[in-house]
Amino acid sequence: MTHAQCADFRLCREANLRHDGRMHIFDLAREHAVIGSSEAVLGWDQETYLPPAAAAHRARQLSWLTAKAHELATSAAWQRALEEAEAGAADADFTLRANLREMRRMFDRATKLPVALVAREAAACSLAKHAWAEARERADFAGFAPHLTGLLEIAREKAERWGYPDEPYDALLDGYERRTSTAAVAALFDSLRPELRRIAASAVEISAAQAPGLPPGPYPISGQQRLNAQIAEAIGFDFQAGRIDTTHHPFCTTLGPRDVRLTTRYDEGDFTSSLFGVLHEAGHGLYDQGLPADDFGLPSGSPLSLGIHESQSRLWENHIGRSRAFWNRWYPVAQDCFPQLARFPLENFLRYLWRAEFSPIRVDADEATYDLHILLRFGIERQMVNGSLAVADIPAAWNEGFRELFGFTPVDAREGCLQDIHWAMGGLGYFATYSLGNINAAQLHAAACSDPQIAAACEQADYAPLLAWLRKSIHGHGATLDSAELITQASGKAPSPSAYLAHLQARYL
Repeated sequence: MTHAQCADFRLCREANLRHDGRMHIFDLAREHAVIGSSEAVLGWDQETYLPPAAAAHRARQLSWLTAKAHELATSAAWQRALEEAEAGAADADFTLRANLREMRRMFDRATKLPVALVAREAAACSLAKHAWAEARERADFAGFAPHLTGLLEIAREKAERWGYPDEPYDALLDGYERRTSTAAVAALFDSLRPELRRIAASAVEISAAQAPGLPPGPYPISGQQRLNAQIAEAIGFDFQAGRIDTTHHPFCTTLGPRDVRLTTRYDEGDFTSSLFGVLHEAGHGLYDQGLPADDFGLPSGSPLSLGIHESQSRLWENHIGRSRAFWNRWYPVAQDCFPQLARFPLENFLRYLWRAEFSPIRVDADEATYDLHILLRFGIERQMVNGSLAVADIPAAWNEGFRELFGFTPVDAREGCLQDIHWAMGGLGYFATYSLGNINAAQLHAAACSDPQIAAACEQADYAPLLAWLRKSIHGHGATLDSAELITQASGKAPSPSAYLAHLQARYL
């Protein structure tokens, strides 16, 4: 059955449920999505064009909208519609049953939070983002600490209200990677730590002897913007349904079923910084553009988890964007944009891209060292949430952990614990999904390229067959499966870090 036929079948099924005279849960869910997408517009504007003096009013706007969305999603009308739909869905198709299952899970989770707490968190996050940007600019952790203290208190209160099997961090992690425990992630990371450190140390040593430097800039921002847009469009990003803007911290946000916004930041000394930021965020954007648009607001039209979302960005950024085949196609275009590359051979450029070095900045980290950043953040967040690490002690704990993993200490808080926006946006529990995404990306890329036609097309820098495979195997399922089920179904194997470690070994060692 085609997707269009499946959609028609679901619409008929929904119409039959409506015929009983009941208020349909899917109508409410789509209304909730309109409120959420309106919040997203204000959030995107806040990160791109909002005047600094407007921060307080923007916090009130976001708080009000978040409260309205929460009131709707926890209302008696929502509960009644959900129960009626569940009662009439015994013989429903898989997608409808999956939608109701996930809506039940989200409803049960949402009703444990009072609307006042949700509104308070939205306002606190809005103000915290503004405070974080200023504190990061000044490398002033003390200026951000009160905001982080407040957000940490909110996170702990949410965890207590949700409940958890072992520790509060379980409840926060479940919001990003459902049905995943802190203990399971910790065990995975502990098992990977020795091998990741071995690969990183060897890769850095090899690169120090072999990797050339990039020809000096400037690499004009106008040229970077032109190259970034050409490449994003070539891998499949639809600019009729999206755009790229500039911000402090690169991100992707979806404002509607046909409105996906990417952002990046520019360094005139190295054009690859913005380019790989765009490739990463375009990977997220391709996922969102590939979700069933007719199901926007329903689980079947929503991304599954951050570990799956991150697999898409990492696949395009690293497995495609750092490949020789990719640059066989795009290096001549880059040379046209930046004349100083004309006398810099492709082989030197590839060695530059494949270099490994211990950098203090996560978003600039290479594949060989990237996951060490996540190990650090996961451990610190876990201590923050369980109360064993006070907010005031975070910079010292960060520096100590960083020295243990990387061998040196960041020069200041801007290069250390203030570099990421995640805590300011209330994203405690988020960081582990980056490494889960790396693992998933390698397994999915290997599975896709086991098809000779896809592999041959990728060697010619033709990524339409790969994107079609991802649309069918990942994007089109929305959130109707769990992550392990989705990866197993797509790749034919249970989730495993083996493909990822093999990828790192092959690329760097």
